[in-house]
Amino acid sequence: MGRRGVTEDPTATNLAIVDAHIRGEARDPASILDLYTDDVVLEMPTRGLRFEGKPAIEANYRRMFGAIELLEIETLERFATPTRVVDDSRARFRLVGEGFDGAPLPIGSLVELRLLHVFHMRDGAIAREQVFEGWTRIDRSEGFT
Repeated sequence: MGRRGVTEDPTATNLAIVDAHIRGEARDPASILDLYTDDVVLEMPTRGLRFEGKPAIEANYRRMFGAIELLEIETLERFATPTRVVDDSRARFRLVGEGFDGAPLPIGSLVELRLLHVFHMRDGAIAREQVFEGWTRIDRSEGFT
């Protein structure tokens, strides 16, 4: 039996945990902390960032999501194994303030951010999250204002 008392298919459990994470991280970072192991690590190599532990990750999410106006997020593909979940998604947002540490575009930019998440799962929780990013500035003529 895993950490969450779940005995069914670990692949399905992992997918459900990541889905809850993706849906909750921007809305309320504190709401997703129970989805992590106590020794969780979040890495964002594109921006040279690494956070260890739940308090550091929560603080990062609060700064990061406080610096954007989210326009949309779209999951392109998501799949899992008993120990990993891979999520390929695209977010569109306006960068409205400081807090998105290492952002390669200036405040005021309309951004399309391609995100490849690799979640390392342990005992029904996220033990490590790696986020690989591809940044594109969106031209205003594409209909995003």
